[in-house]
Amino acid sequence: MIGTGVLKGMAVTAKNFVGSYFEKDRLTTVQYPEERLPLPENARNFPFLVYDGDDSHAGLRCVACQICEKECPPQCIYIVKSKDKKPDYIGKPQFYPATFDIDISVCMSCQICVEVCPFEAIKMDKVYELSRRERFDALLMHKSDLAKSNDYYHRIHPREADQVDATLAAAAAAKKKPATPAASAAPAVPAAPTAPTTPAT
Repeated sequence: MIGTGVLKGMAVTAKNFVGSYFEKDRLTTVQYPEERLPLPENARNFPFLVYDGDDSHAGLRCVACQICEKECPPQCIYIVKSKDKKPDYIGKPQFYPATFDIDISVCMSCQICVEVCPFEAIKMDKVYELSRRERFDALLMHKSDLAKSNDYYHRIHPREADQVDATLAAAAAAKKKPATPAASAAPAVPAAPTAPTTPAT
């Protein structure tokens, strides 16, 4: 029958309209910004840099390998590698990014930078209120703006952060574990040649 789909659609609309006055789950209007819907754990917006400990400079996981910069499709990441090394949060000397900028006006939140990072140093944030009055410099995030603690990472992505911490802890334990020396095989001693026996006559 012609128009059946329209009637079904209007029935769904009427059901939600009437139900919105009685069922809280059907209330679709949120009085933003006074009210905010909770974001799911896997929500993502723009990247941020993770640091361990209390010092955002010493604890920064990023070692300026520049893989994310090379793999970024819109080329919105700009990194300058340091000339020297600094001790990280466990005291190991590492290179660090002297400059780490992300232009969020170009970033398309594809998460490729997160997938290719071998040090679990860059993750996706859930902050979306980043509008500015200016188009260019105000949307360029510097290292100081991007650095956020591992505790913050645990608050926004708890399950993912727990998995990352377990992976890093296992990798650190494997590096500290002493290598078992291979058992040195003693060279085989050749048997002494036996003198030929003379047959009895």
